[in-house]
Amino acid sequence: MSDHDSKQLQDSGAAWQPLTDFAGQRQQDSGLKAWLAVINGCIKAIESAAWQGRDLADQAFRACQAIGRGANAVNEEMQLLADEARRWPARLKRLSVTGWMLTKILTSYRLWNTRSAFLPRSMREKALTALHERNAQRFLETSQKQGGAFLKIGQLLSSRPDLLPQPWVEALAILQDQVNPISYAEVCAVIEADFGQPLEELFAEFNPEPLAAASIGQVHHARLADGTEVAVKIQRPGLDELVELDMAILKVFVDAVKSALPPMDTDTIVREIQRTVREELDYEREARILTSIGKQLSHVEGVTTPSLVPSLSTRRVLTTAFVKGRKLTVVLDELAQDNPAALNLILHRLLDAWFSQVLHGGHFHADPHPGNIMISDQGELVLLDFGCSQAISREARHGYFRVLQACVVDEPAVIAETLDKLGFRTRSGQPGTLLAFVSAILDQVREAIINPDQQDGWPSSEAVMQQLADLLGQLEHDPVESMPEDFIMLARVFGTLGGLFLHYQPEIDIAGLMLGYLTKPIDGHHQPVAA
Repeated sequence: MSDHDSKQLQDSGAAWQPLTDFAGQRQQDSGLKAWLAVINGCIKAIESAAWQGRDLADQAFRACQAIGRGANAVNEEMQLLADEARRWPARLKRLSVTGWMLTKILTSYRLWNTRSAFLPRSMREKALTALHERNAQRFLETSQKQGGAFLKIGQLLSSRPDLLPQPWVEALAILQDQVNPISYAEVCAVIEADFGQPLEELFAEFNPEPLAAASIGQVHHARLADGTEVAVKIQRPGLDELVELDMAILKVFVDAVKSALPPMDTDTIVREIQRTVREELDYEREARILTSIGKQLSHVEGVTTPSLVPSLSTRRVLTTAFVKGRKLTVVLDELAQDNPAALNLILHRLLDAWFSQVLHGGHFHADPHPGNIMISDQGELVLLDFGCSQAISREARHGYFRVLQACVVDEPAVIAETLDKLGFRTRSGQPGTLLAFVSAILDQVREAIINPDQQDGWPSSEAVMQQLADLLGQLEHDPVESMPEDFIMLARVFGTLGGLFLHYQPEIDIAGLMLGYLTKPIDGHHQPVAA
């Protein structure tokens, strides 16, 4: 891409209206402006990928320096240089494929701004929907081909039906549990390398067709010699280097789109995303978290986790008991039509499960998209895939608990003091923006507790977007410049759950649920294992 083209991209990125405008106009433009800003930033990130050459150049420089240390040192450094050089073709191909896809999406949306002016109003909405569908399909197909951390972006986007155009949400929902699988031969190679035994000696039966495939691994149904049915998750081979490349690009990408985002602590956000994706590569860690959270949730009615099979689990293979059931949203869609009372019960248990994890567990599942939650044949809520989880310290749990209490009794000074101790900081040092955040999240809960007979249900999408616009305006005035790392994952969790609740509008006794937690100590007998 030429310098002139790069300059045009930079100028166009700076020209987008602030995100506050997007929040206020979301119902009219279906998120188009925000998408353009994000895609524009992606392309800038890929244009900036020349930083990758530093690895190659630095290694060549070290090889030259090694001459003074003798032939063995030169040989060692030259081998490292050759290894680095061999990786470049794959890296460049990955960057070019992603960049071309994003360029096509960006161009089509830019042309839409001109084309739509010549369309009759009766045709405009239908044409925009068709454009969303085409571009969502482009993004989906590239995500599936590229794999790695790139898929995680699509999964996160697919879990926000309250914010994104519906054609995008529907297309990307496939990424929650249906991604292009690795071959059966690759599956066998990973398992046999980790256990040093043929697959046939480890399992009496092993279905070569995966039950689900995701960005990090895929799951197969199998049977042990004693007849026990199990689910075996196998990590995609060669992910370590691929994820490191994607995570480095993520940092460049976020830097590129900072101007299109509300002022916030993006360094902490990027650091947390990088940490959690890297942790997902360690299935031994996931096994420990699964066991820990499973014990903690045994006290929550109607919620469970699959039991671990330790003897058949390694860093790249995770084996658990097989649970028969269906995807959460499939069941909720059916119940919304036929049995709203059962839908209410499921979503009540969902909220109860995450309040319990955050306030009592010490660890919480940090990726509650619908592909990671199922309803068993017995009607229980089953949490799956604990690769993305977050530890939360005793001090932090007490802090968030204190904020909840102070919100209910309307003590803003206590809220501000507690948030400061937790590590939240605004540019001015004043608590106004932080209090606005808490108000946006908890005012409805407070009103439900104080005035339980005067509640009109969940807010409309218009009301949510107006509140978001007000909050973004506060952020522009006085940004949050630092926040605790655990809050990044908390915001992700309750943002995802909030999208589900706004979509299905359940009738839940939130006041009763919250009071149950506010009136009992948060330090239980269960102690989480070390991550």
